[in-house]
Amino acid sequence: MKLVIHGKNIEITDAIRDYVHQKIEKAVNHFQNITNEVDVHLSVARNPRIASNRQAAEVTIYANGSVIRAEESSENLYASIDLVADKIARQLRKYKERRQDKKTQTQPTNEVVVPEPVVADLIGDRTPELPSEVVRTKYFSMPPMTVTEALEQLQLVGHDFYMFLNSETGEINVIYERNHGGYGVLQPRHNNGHTNGHSKNGKTANANFATTEKPSLSK
Repeated sequence: MKLVIHGKNIEITDAIRDYVHQKIEKAVNHFQNITNEVDVHLSVARNPRIASNRQAAEVTIYANGSVIRAEESSENLYASIDLVADKIARQLRKYKERRQDKKTQTQPTNEVVVPEPVVADLIGDRTPELPSEVVRTKYFSMPPMTVTEALEQLQLVGHDFYMFLNSETGEINVIYERNHGGYGVLQPRHNNGHTNGHSKNGKTANANFATTEKPSLSK
């Protein structure tokens, strides 16, 4: 297993490096058969208006084509490492359980497909603003996947959105968590107002995705 440690606004001392190896290797010890690489990012958010700086630990695990991520922060770097190690272990356990559940599912299930209307205006009366500079660039592989598989990835990485290559349409889509519950999918649109991608059975990826709505989630 490859473990890489990065630091931002912090010096990675031998003591810190040894502590990361001890905690993270223990967290992934039972999952090394599915773990290919572990990236650890340690950072200190410097805010002159706050006396104590938040110290964050972020762990990203690449496991057989999937990405599993966890992040924690506190006023103590070692405490943040402890917290993120526990969190990534729980994420790995969930990932392994999902893989086992898929293997035991032998009978296909029929789901009701309900298409959602496409929102014409996602901005409203807000003024779109871009950050003054790019503060971080991430590169990741993008194997084709279904919307359901993309939803699983979204839940594993812990972000509000996840970009993926839709295996049914061959297009780049973004799945995101809606403020009022459930999930949504952003798709490219033709000039004639219709989505580009249709699956082989004639359903749009957005319609297929409608089965993943959850009724009670709010942020």
